[in-house]
Amino acid sequence: HRVFLMVSGGDVFRPNWHHEAMAWKLSQVASGDVRRSLMTLPPRQLKSIAVSVAFVAWMLGRDPTMKVIGLSYSADLALKHSRDCRRVMESAWYREVFPYTRLSREKNAEGEFETTLGGGRYATSFGGTLTGRGGQLIIVDDPMNPEMALSDVQRKRTREWFDATVYSRLNDKAVDVIIVVMQRLHLDDLAGHLLSKEEYWDHLNIPAISAGEQVYRTGPSSVYTRKADEVLHAERESREVLEQLRSELGSYSFSAQYLQEPVPVDGELIKWGWFDLYEQAPERVPGLKVVQSWDTALTDKPSSCFSVCTTWLIDDDHYYLLGLLRERMRYPDLKRAVIEQAHNWNATYVLIENCSTGAPLIQELDGAREMGEHYIEVYEPMFNKATRLHAQSAVIESGRVHLPGDAEWLETLRAEIVQFPNGRFDDQVDSITQFLDWAEERRTSTDGMMGSLDPRTGRITWKKMW
Repeated sequence: HRVFLMVSGGDVFRPNWHHEAMAWKLSQVASGDVRRSLMTLPPRQLKSIAVSVAFVAWMLGRDPTMKVIGLSYSADLALKHSRDCRRVMESAWYREVFPYTRLSREKNAEGEFETTLGGGRYATSFGGTLTGRGGQLIIVDDPMNPEMALSDVQRKRTREWFDATVYSRLNDKAVDVIIVVMQRLHLDDLAGHLLSKEEYWDHLNIPAISAGEQVYRTGPSSVYTRKADEVLHAERESREVLEQLRSELGSYSFSAQYLQEPVPVDGELIKWGWFDLYEQAPERVPGLKVVQSWDTALTDKPSSCFSVCTTWLIDDDHYYLLGLLRERMRYPDLKRAVIEQAHNWNATYVLIENCSTGAPLIQELDGAREMGEHYIEVYEPMFNKATRLHAQSAVIESGRVHLPGDAEWLETLRAEIVQFPNGRFDDQVDSITQFLDWAEERRTSTDGMMGSLDPRTGRITWKKMW
């Protein structure tokens, strides 16, 4: 409680049983009864303050010679935990409680500080430099963020670095301690990896909503019995708040991050049933925009990818797929098709990804006479394909994406979506994801404005989107 008041910027501390459950587990670590501790909890439940700040300060107060290593997925996060811990240990009340623990003047930086008796705390990012470093207590606090966890490469790198590096940094592997505290993000994240190992890990698992009756020890002779379907901390996050989070995040992210029950990505990233199949699209009245999204390829070989154009009608925060073109085309045919599709549907904006295949189209068509009033929009993707689609899963699951139920191409689209990311083709998925990413970014922007650059004058014309 005292640490929380120091590092949480005036927030109100609301005690709950799960704080006592974490404290009991940490006390077992301190007594030597637990050497490998895994804690999985939802975001914003004080797990970092409890483990990476208060517990470290408490342990160094009891043993100023202890060496502690703190790891997080980013250097900024690791440094924040270290700064907060140092701030606590420099406070007057801490110095009064632990009179024999003092920070050294010779080494007192935000990333590394020492006590006058040779102990201290070192902070770095997961995968960072640990050469020559050793400790009796290693704390891994959020080794990955949600975006990183969607990457097979990142997950593998995290697991391998932990196995190859973290274990080797313990000074005495027979008695020293590793604590991993995190939210679940994927079946194959670090927590899943540790639970699958033969080595025993003491696991404290606390979901935001209990699946069944659960009993948690909160002290040497006290327990808390949690009823089925009970919210973790209603005073902070009520059931209504959690259901809103489920709607915003989508069931995949909510199940992993809040319920600590990650589900397989294969076949689960997007469910076909989330799409609404319509019989009649809204009438295009003044004010409604038609937007086309192109995923381009520049060859017509039978084995190559397709060029895909999806045409969308935007009605407030709902998106209606009006048409879909999917063909293998050489560049001259592709350029002709972009112009024809824009005219045929009277598109307001034409999205083209600024990649190796789309870049020449953008250069030739942006501001070209053939495009008339159809504006070319340059799309710059920020993440890989799976991450981009995952980011839009909540939009689809909420029923805001509508597909024509009688379209002849619907079954081909369905097959590609349900097979993603393991299917042979993903061009239609890319086109849809590109549009949703672009539309949602502008819908949620603070001013609802979008600028178009005139390459001839260098001026930006700002238009109200919706």
